[in-house]
Amino acid sequence: MADLTGARWHKSTRSGSNGGDCVEVADNLPGIVAVRDSKDPEGPALIFPRDTWQAFITELKEQ
Repeated sequence: MADLTGARWHKSTRSGSNGGDCVEVADNLPGIVAVRDSKDPEGPALIFPRDTWQAFITELKEQ
């Protein structure tokens, strides 16, 4: 399990004012990116290798 103690979580600037129904991302951790539900910050987080996350983001931008 990854140590998320130092994670700095942020939401997309495009998340708007939808009542908090978003995901938060922590991309300041070495080698990984963590994703969590903003409504449940103490709940589980998905952990991705940094290169996998970057490939995902690149694919989204190309759509």
